[in-house]
Amino acid sequence: MKKLILSAAIVLGSLSMHAETAVVANPMVQTVNDQDGYKEVDGVPAAVKKGLDDAYPGVVLEKAWVNDKKEYKIEITVRGEKSIVYTDASGNILKK
Repeated sequence: MKKLILSAAIVLGSLSMHAETAVVANPMVQTVNDQDGYKEVDGVPAAVKKGLDDAYPGVVLEKAWVNDKKEYKIEITVRGEKSIVYTDASGNILKK
């Protein structure tokens, strides 16, 4: 009888250990994308904004990246549709 009670206590004790909730820390990590030689930037020159406004009326700049040649890769939204546009530092649209 002693062995039965001891076995029951061990089984119940092991079950309660599995019922424990685990706390998982989710640290926020900010990364800088380096894709195709482009690095993410916070803003673009005024000439680039003007060039995009002229080419795409109502454009909204979402994200921007720049490479070593000062060419910009810009994610834009025009009338609800997202697309990627490449420009130079003067605001001229590049074909890529």
